[in-house]
Order: sequence, then C-alpha cells, then structure tokens
Amino acid sequence: MKGLTYGAVTRDILEPLFKPSAAYVGLLGFCVALLAWGGYCWFLQLTMGLGVGGYAPPVFWGVYITTFVFWVGIGHAGTLISAILFLFRSKWRTGVYRASEAMTIFAVMSAALFPAIHVGRAWNAYWLFPYPNQRQLWQNFKSPLMWDVFAVSTYFTVSTIFFYIGLIPDIAAVRDRTTGTIRKIYDALALGWRGTDRQWRHYMAAYGFFAAFATPLVLSVHSVVSWDFAMAQTAGWHSTLFPPYFVAGAIFSGCAMVITLLLPMSLIFKWEKYINVWHYESLAKMCLLTGTILTYAYGVEHYIAWYSDNPYEWGIFVYRAVGEEYGWVFYMMVFCNCLAPLIWWIPSMRRNLVVLFVVSIIINIGMWFERYNIIASSLAHQFDPASWTYYAPSWVELGIMVGSFGWFGMWFVMFIKIMPSVAVAEIKELIRPPLKSDQVAAK
Repeated sequence: MKGLTYGAVTRDILEPLFKPSAAYVGLLGFCVALLAWGGYCWFLQLTMGLGVGGYAPPVFWGVYITTFVFWVGIGHAGTLISAILFLFRSKWRTGVYRASEAMTIFAVMSAALFPAIHVGRAWNAYWLFPYPNQRQLWQNFKSPLMWDVFAVSTYFTVSTIFFYIGLIPDIAAVRDRTTGTIRKIYDALALGWRGTDRQWRHYMAAYGFFAAFATPLVLSVHSVVSWDFAMAQTAGWHSTLFPPYFVAGAIFSGCAMVITLLLPMSLIFKWEKYINVWHYESLAKMCLLTGTILTYAYGVEHYIAWYSDNPYEWGIFVYRAVGEEYGWVFYMMVFCNCLAPLIWWIPSMRRNLVVLFVVSIIINIGMWFERYNIIASSLAHQFDPASWTYYAPSWVELGIMVGSFGWFGMWFVMFIKIMPSVAVAEIKELIRPPLKSDQVAAK
C-alpha cells in the first residue's frame, strides 16, 4: 500500500465501472448463452415432465439436489470472510470480501432455483409456502426440507442486508463520479451518505451488529442442509458427523471459488496492489485447514461404518469405493478434495497464480462430486437388494446444471460493472492518511 493516495485508490477501483470492453460483453454473452441453454432444458422438462431426467425408482434425488447443496456451500465463504474475519480484524479480508459477499448472494440465488426445478410442476410451487389456504394443505414443520426454507431464506436476507450496508460508502463514491439519471440512481442507493462523523459512527455500529448476527449462520445454514440427509434412515446418510462435515466442505469450496473468481479479475483490471498473492495465500491456507477437516471426516465416516458392524451401513461405503457404477465418482472426490490441495503445503505453490487457479477449479469439481457421491450411491443401493438400480444423469439435468452456472456468472459479471468489486473505504483505512502539507500541495 506504500505510495498510494486516497484519490488513486478511488480512481483505480472505480475505473472498470466506466470502461466497458469487447471482452466484457463477450463474457456476459457467454454467461447468458449458458443460461439460455439451461432455460431450454428446463422448458423441455416442464413440457415433457420429469421423465426426461435420469431418475429410476428409488432414486428421486439427483443432479438438482446435488447442485442445490453445492451452491449453498459456495455461498459460505462470503459470510466467513466478511463477517467472522471482520470481527477478528483480519486485514487480509479487505481486498477480497466485497466480491466474496457478492458471490454469496448470487450463489444462494442459484441454489434457490433448484427446489422449484426439482419438484417438476413449478407453477404449483406456491403450494410449498407456509400460509393459510383453502386447499387443506399444510407443510410438515418436522421435515428438514421445511427447515431448509427458513435457514436459506434467513441466510439470504441477512447476507443481503450485510452486503448492502457495506456498499453504502462506495456507492456514494460512484455517485460523486457520475452525472444525469445514473447519478440519481446511485444517490438514491447511497441513502444520503455524505461521510460525516455521525454517519460513520452509525455505519460502524450497524456493520458490527450484522457481522455478529451473520456469524452463527455460517455454522447453522449448512448444518440444516446436512440434516436433509442425516435425519433420514438411509444407509450412508444417518450420521451425526454430517453437520460439521458439511460446514467444513462448504467453507472449503467457497474459499476455492473466491480464488477462481478473483484471480483473473484482479489481473484483468490490474488490481495487484489491492488483491495480490498475500490474499490468495491466505485463502489457500483456509482451504488447507478446511480440506484437512474434510479428509478427516471422510476417514471417520468409513471407520464408523466399519466399527458399527452394521452390514447395511458398511455395505454402502464398500459399494462407493469399489462399486462399478460409482467407484469413479468416489475416487474423483478423493483426488480433488484430499490429494490435489496438498500441493499448497509447499509455500511456493501457494504463491504460484497458475497453480492457485487450477487447484481451485479442481476443488470445486471435487465438491460437486462429493455431493453426487453421497446422494446417488445411497439412494441407488438401499436396504432391499431387489430395488437396487443405477442412476445416470440425463443431458437435460446436466443442461439445467450448466444453466445455473450461467445464471451465477451473469449476475457476478454484471455486478463488476455496476458496483465496486473491492471495498474502496476499507482499502483507504490501510494507507497513510494525507497530511496537511499534502493537502496544501494538492491544492
């Protein structure tokens, strides 16, 4: 941060907002094309029914629930980086937390698509909402699926408010550099921010309150999602290990996704002064910590299944590891989540941008396969051997999954051009304030 001034920070970070490029339009168009393909696949499912999926009794959870859990997990890193590390006053969060928070919002928006897609008749999705009605329908509040509704919606609401509060000073900075109708829009979004001492005191109090309020959500939300599985009697699911196991995996995949998104963005916009190797190395260390917990959980759940002497429980874990149908999924999961990140134990590899980017993508591939391994293998081999089957996703399901990545990418790419992707106000806290002599010289 040496040699930087307040004016240089504002100019560097806000510059991408006012300079659209052909590469940006091409990237946005690519994301929209993926979304359009996913929308087409969903249209086929709506018109032809869920039969276009690869479902075969008793497997009625597949790619949609796998991707739902994946996106909820991706959203955890934003709250961790922005809220928990703020309370611990960790300085490395400053450069990366804004984009991480945006990633959280858009990941939860992506996850919210899949319950409606999964139920098939999306036009009747309002039947799921818990409000008094004359159809003699009421939700089962003892079901973990109903708990998901409240956990994820609460997480989304608090994260959005927390995200918006942190944006207010930077929205005002954008407002002061625009004119006309655009200025009026940013002025309304800035809520009258003028940077007075009174406003800053109220701002810091509100930001600290929501940081403390959001912190328990990091542990609670994915714990509730894990109960969708742990509360069932299905072999391979019914385990008290699932809540911490899922939380560690969510933070693991979320931090990897932050690296995947921020690394190319910082190079394209030349933000190396604000997002650099220090930030990426800290994220890699976070991945190493949570990845170690995840690897330990993999071993523990296999050990518990063996030690229980329950043939059904042990049988499903043997099937996952050596079965012809899902064995490759298990080993893909182990390689991506347990073995590939080990290269980050070497300090030079944690500082190598190419290695950081490649391993972060491998981790997110592995985390999707982890959820697929849990869901598909357990449902395909339940207690009755006569009902054993093999579930293979259809191209329609995979198309909708690809469309969700287009949906996520579209919102994130638009965010880059609408709002500052790095926190201007907090970056300024890390540099030397201008002296009176500097101000006189500037005049």
